[in-house]
Amino acid sequence: MLAYRIQTKGATAQLCNIDVPNPGTGQIRVTIKACGLNFADLLMQKGTYQETPAAPFTQGMEIAGIVDEVGPDVTHVKTGDRVAVYSGQGGLAEYGVFDATRAIPLPDTMNYETAAAIQIAYGTSHIALSHRAHLLSGETLLVTGAAGGVGLTAVEIGKLMGATVIAHARGTDKLAVARAAGADHLIDASEDLRARVKELGGADVVYDAIGGDVFKAAFRATNPEGRLLPIGFAGGDVPQIPANHLLVKNLTVIGFYIGGYLTFRPEIVRNSFDTLFQWHTEGRIKPHISHVLPLSEVEQGLQLLRDRTATGKVVITP
Repeated sequence: MLAYRIQTKGATAQLCNIDVPNPGTGQIRVTIKACGLNFADLLMQKGTYQETPAAPFTQGMEIAGIVDEVGPDVTHVKTGDRVAVYSGQGGLAEYGVFDATRAIPLPDTMNYETAAAIQIAYGTSHIALSHRAHLLSGETLLVTGAAGGVGLTAVEIGKLMGATVIAHARGTDKLAVARAAGADHLIDASEDLRARVKELGGADVVYDAIGGDVFKAAFRATNPEGRLLPIGFAGGDVPQIPANHLLVKNLTVIGFYIGGYLTFRPEIVRNSFDTLFQWHTEGRIKPHISHVLPLSEVEQGLQLLRDRTATGKVVITP
């Protein structure tokens, strides 16, 4: 089968022909129909992601497909089931073997591309805003990188939770995408972020996917008792947080990484996915997929993330 793999540490990822894997105890083999791309895939190629697997490994963190074979001691899924799997790796291939406990049945109303796009981006925003930041109806949420894979979902979920949403992104096209997702106010990346947010009354919760100077400006525009979620550092710089300013304004900076919950509280992730799949069935969320590409064009898909030209999700269909 074809798989997009990093063969040795530091080597360039490439499409390879490898043997189709067989499931072991507690595992399932899935015919992969779709795999979502994430910024973390780029970090894994550099070896800088917090959970980069040891080489060799196949990239691709979230998949959807059809159960092809089940290993011993698997009871809750069977051959032929349509499932989504937050796999962490192994998704950019024609087949994959995964822990059966991570498989979630797909609603009849959800196609494979949507299932591959919804897990990490929506799961990140849903758990971050509801479980970690406790965003309340009527509060103001600032989302930076608001047209990206996770940012756009934060706009949509924040609005669904009753917040007033300020979207920060670069260019009119990206801001239009954020507006369509429910943003109440738009701020272009060329504008003074701190000043504009202050004009709008400040932010109660900040969901920042950019880092660097963007985080610093958002930090200074946060209201007293505000909560800040440093979700990612797409801008390249990890900001240093002045603790004395936290004291003066009674601010809270909240660490969050969705993958960590799979280790110590996996039910949080499963419950979130159940909620998100139900919301999709009810038409309350509508994932935005900007590109669907074949496995042969995975490099082009990753380049869209590097260049930040994609809006929403990029999905690969093996």
